[in-house]
This record gives sequence, structure tokens and C-alpha cells, in this order.
Amino acid sequence: MIKYAHVQEWVDRMAAMCQPDSIHWCDGSEAEKQRLTAEALQTGELIELDQKELPGCVLHRTAVNDVARTEHLTYICTTFQGDAGPNNNWMSPREAYRKASEYFSGAMKGRTMYVLPFAMGPIGSPFSKIGIELTDSIYVVLNMRIMTRMGEAVLDALGPAGEFTRCLHSKADLDVNRRLILHFPEDNAIWSVGSGYGGNVLLGKKCLALRIASVLAQREKWLAEHMLILGVEAPCGRVQYIAAAFPSACGKTNLAMLLPPEGLTKKGYRIWTVGDDIAWMKVDTDGRLWAVNPEMGFFGVVPGTNSKTNLNAMATIRRDTIYTNVALKPDGTVWWEGHDDAPPAEALDWRGKAWKPGQKDRKGEPLPSTHPNARFTAPLTNCPTHSWRYDQHHGVPIDAIVFGGRRATLAPLVYEALSWEHGVYVGASMASERTAAQFGALGEVRRDPMAMLPFCGYNMADYFGHWLEMGKRIRQRPKIFHVNWFRTDEKMGFLWPGYGENLRIIEWILARCRGEVSGAETPVGIVPNPKDIDMTGLDLSAENMTQALEVNAKDWIAEIDAVGQFFETFGTRMPDEMWRQNEALRMRVLAADR
Repeated sequence: MIKYAHVQEWVDRMAAMCQPDSIHWCDGSEAEKQRLTAEALQTGELIELDQKELPGCVLHRTAVNDVARTEHLTYICTTFQGDAGPNNNWMSPREAYRKASEYFSGAMKGRTMYVLPFAMGPIGSPFSKIGIELTDSIYVVLNMRIMTRMGEAVLDALGPAGEFTRCLHSKADLDVNRRLILHFPEDNAIWSVGSGYGGNVLLGKKCLALRIASVLAQREKWLAEHMLILGVEAPCGRVQYIAAAFPSACGKTNLAMLLPPEGLTKKGYRIWTVGDDIAWMKVDTDGRLWAVNPEMGFFGVVPGTNSKTNLNAMATIRRDTIYTNVALKPDGTVWWEGHDDAPPAEALDWRGKAWKPGQKDRKGEPLPSTHPNARFTAPLTNCPTHSWRYDQHHGVPIDAIVFGGRRATLAPLVYEALSWEHGVYVGASMASERTAAQFGALGEVRRDPMAMLPFCGYNMADYFGHWLEMGKRIRQRPKIFHVNWFRTDEKMGFLWPGYGENLRIIEWILARCRGEVSGAETPVGIVPNPKDIDMTGLDLSAENMTQALEVNAKDWIAEIDAVGQFFETFGTRMPDEMWRQNEALRMRVLAADR
């Protein structure tokens, strides 16, 4: 494999610190995959599943103290703390390098250092960014092989002087007290030590594709967003694309892999999944916003996934999938809470301990077989609805940007922003209420602007300003919408059935983008006339639909005040336009309440 001098010099310096027994340069070949998989099976890092039922599938168990992103140990390391913003933990680069170097020193003794060249976005495209991750984990190599474009072709594209993100990872001793996930935007570098969990160690994903990429995007005038990309093909063959951002537990992956409901199937709609998690968007020569999914796979949450909630996901993970922290059945297959199948009579739980249905912990609470954050890693091309345009160098044109949240009584089912600036405000004020299954007080409102709060690599006030500036650069702006699938009635029952039925709302959104339907203007935005939502085959009362689209002016006063309090946390860096939008909404709401 080609080893360029600037790459070799960096690898040598990191190896001198980490002291691996050997160094392996990954070429991304099938033979390499088979060899590394066999080695990981032999050491117990992976467990082979029944190859007849789940061909190419394996199981991995993380350490019990290493099961999710450790946000309190995740830092943005900039010279000036204000550049990281109140939305991030901050550490100075000098202190971060000093502290992490202590943890990395000798961390790979007795292990192999894998040199893993990878590209985010189609290799050679205007979107493409190259990284090289050094890791001592075969699990990381095999996951990155699924999630990115990885191997010799990446180094060929890099060239002898090409810029790349320097990514260093070691499991070290998996001690949470010696764990750090560090981002150095000024150096285009990421260091992660003391973890083996995917969200902390697959450095091409949230670390590069969002935290570092968001900084690059601001500098280079594009957008790196925590968004799915979905194509909707109409019976006439026209395909329109949306990019959509949702906080956790709001149905993001389900929407990305949506199946048309029975009532609309006869229309001939087809859904195309471009991506379920990240969108990079640039203004092309036609003045429109075009997007790519920089990833090549899915790193999805397993519990609750079944044929009803996401049939396409179930089809996707039947082969060539890495399962993490699920239950292992005696027949060599896997199970999790919310699976189609009934619980097995016995199994090994996510920790490898014997488990039976009804088992309880020391506090008398039900003991699940599978960790709530258990994951699957599967190739994008496994998905029955994956778009053939996933590898197109210029991406797909975006007609609509959709923000969403989980609000029981406030936000209507769908509304359109009144302008790009108002749409940025809608995204900046995004929020969800905690469910009974989430840590914290039931109904507590969590702000998560553009679903980017944990992933924006710089001051979020500057991020809002960047969105406003991007609006000036886009000649044909996508329309911006907000959806809320989770509005409830007085008995806390959902007013809207959700899942595949959400296509009915997407249909209206795209019709609005084409200028084919009208809407009713409310203080918060434009909502559909109920007659313009195709209800064929859906048994939903007119009363429910009216209530789902209702805007109660009195309820919005408290919301506007809460948004203002959130904006104040960013101090003087908050763009004036965001405050103007907040006050304009207040004036519209007060006028409607008279």
C-alpha cells in the first residue's frame, strides 16, 4: 500500500507514543475482512452467529461501563473557550494533548495498531473528506469498513500532500476515569482513549462527520447536519428529496426507511433511503442545495425495532451485520426487547450472563436481556429502499428541510415556516418532552436545536449565524417545515398514527414545495387545510385531525419565553435575527389571542 511521507511521519509519531507490537495498514479488501474477523472470533472480541439464519453476522459485547457516548468526557479543544460555546465541554488544546498523551503512552503494548484510511462522502467528490484512524480494535476496523469508504483507494485519492483528519484511538484499559474523546478543530484532529463503544470510537461518524465537519462547513460555506435524507418518488416518476432532523426517540430512522401506508400504495409511491443520520449539503451551480450522506452504513438502535416499527430495518440486519450488546439465544441467533419473536425461554444477556423472561434485578425491577442502547452496524446497500444515488458525487437536490420534535400539546402536526429566517428560528428552538422511558422528569422540555446540540463542534450561536448566511447563498431555497407526530388528546392518546402514515404529511410538504396546495396561516406558520391531506384508507376522525393541526395562542406565550431564556445562554454572540424572530412570533401570537 502507498505510504505518503506526511502520513508515515504522523503514524510513526503516534506509534512511538502508543508503542504497539506491530502496525497493519488496512487495504479494505475482503480477504483482510475475513482474516480480521477470524482473529476476533478466536480472541472472543466477536461471537459468530448462526450463519444460516444470519449470514455474515457477528455479536460484540462492550465493557459494562462502556455502553454509550460519554458526553461529559467529550471535549471541543479550541484556543479560545468562547469558540467552543456553552453547548460544548471545553479544554485547551495544550491541556488536552498533555492529559491524553499520558493515557495513550504505552496503551497499545501487546497489540496491533491498525492504520485505517477512510473517506466520508464519495471518493473524489466535492463533498469528500479523508481521515486516517489509528486504532487497536478490530471491532473498530470492521465497523468502519461498513460505515465508511475504507482502504487503498482512499490513500490514492489523498495523494502525497493531501489534507486529512488525524484520528487516534486506543481502548487502553477501558477505565472510565482515564477516558477522553477530544476534538481539535484548529488541528483537524480527533483523539479518543479509554472506550470501545462505537459512538466514541468510530471516529468518522459523529466525531468527524458532525463535530469537525461542522467547523469545516462554516469555514468552507456548506452545512454538516444531523439529518436523514429521504427521496419520495411519485407515480409520474418525479423524485423529490427532503432532509430532516429529529432528536432521539422521535422516529428518525423509521422515517428514513418509511414504507408507504396501504391507503397510498395504490398511488404508486416509492421511497428511497439516501441516509438515516447525517447530511452534508452544498450550494451547487444551479443555486440549489444538494446533499450527500457521507456514510456507507447504519449504526442504529436495536431495541424496539421490529416488522411493525421498521420492516426495512429488519430486512437490513439479516446479513453482514455487527450486533452490539443484544441477547444471544441458544440457537446462535439474537433477540432484544421489542423483537417480533416472543422472548426465548433462556438466553445470554448483553453482558454474557444467563437470562430468562421475568428476571428482576436487586431492586425488583425487570432485567432486560438487551442494553437499551444496543446497536446494529449494517451496510447501507442492505436496505431494500436504499437509493442508487447514495454514491453520486453531486448528491441529491433538497426541496424541503424538516425539523421535528415530541410535544404532547403545543406544536401542530405540521407547519411551514414563513421564511428562511423564520425556519432557522424554528430549527433553533426545536425541543422534545421526555417520555417515561427516558431519564429525567416526565414532560420536561429538552432543547436540541437542529438535533445538533451534542454534535455542533463550535459555538452554537455562530452556527445559527452560519445558517442565516447560508440562506443568502442559496438562490433556490428549500422550504422549511416542522412536524410533531406525537401530539396527544386529553387521554394522552396519540392523535396521529405515525409510522408509514407520515407519508401523508410528507406528501403535503412536497406539494407545498411545488406550489400545488394552499394552507392556513397561523401565528407559528402555515398549516394544511385538512382536505389537502390524503386520508384514503386511514380511519381518523375529522375531530382528531382538527385537534392535531390546532394552534393555541395562549400555549405559545410560555414557549416563546422559554426559547428566549435558552437564547440568553449564548450571550452576545446570538444573532440579532434570532431575537427578531422570537419577538415577531410573540407579536403574531398576541395579535391572534386578542
